Amino acid sequence: MASDIRTGTVTYDAGGATLNSYLAWDASQQGPRPGIVVFGEWWGLNDYQKRRARQLAELGYVALAADMYGDGRIAADATEAGNLMSGLFADMAGTSARVRAAVQQLSRQSGVDATRLGAMGYCLGGALALHAARLGVDLRGVASFHGSLGKTHPARKGEFKAKALVCHGEDDSFVSAEEQAGFRNEMDELGVDYSFVAYPGAKHGFTNPDATENGRKYSLPLAYNESADRESWQQMKSFWADVFA
Repeated sequence: MASDIRTGTVTYDAGGATLNSYLAWDASQQGPRPGIVVFGEWWGLNDYQKRRARQLAELGYVALAADMYGDGRIAADATEAGNLMSGLFADMAGTSARVRAAVQQLSRQSGVDATRLGAMGYCLGGALALHAARLGVDLRGVASFHGSLGKTHPARKGEFKAKALVCHGEDDSFVSAEEQAGFRNEMDELGVDYSFVAYPGAKHGFTNPDATENGRKYSLPLAYNESADRESWQQMKSFWADVFA
């Protein structure tokens, strides 16, 4: 049967903001299926984040591209994106509430199996997906693509229940060797079942076809890497198949 991808907006209040997240699902499918929250890059709820949600819907999941800034806001440039992102990290209580709310809203959607939920994200979104797991949100798995790995919440053993997949660019200058080592130590201490995959030659933003142009435009070390993008998507597909089995 051919897929019938539908999209809509899910509006809710959390962390002091009205959030307009983007829902994607395959209407040709019957019965409950896993749900995945997609956290985006620092730009906000843009077309790239929404496209990833639709791609997940094509794979048979219900996907919610989470609005984290409020009102579906998209940054006009890198300066605004940086300011918006800094605002999230300056108010981790509010940000945590928005992260929890995104998962909760997804769990309530028609066709979603609330016992099989996951979260994934890109750059800032990768950090937010890992943050959700550190908070102890009831997720089967979390996946990070070129995301920050530093602690945003000091999880205790047993709280980080999700399996984790980290897809990292070896040439990502935003994530230091010390941060990578700290993440590995944290996961080991917490007893997390995780995989860390590094792609040679891949820089920050390697999954986004717009990364190279954004890097040039804003003088940032960003670049798209087609092979790393393709390989990490395949890794992700295998990961979700495993955690939702």
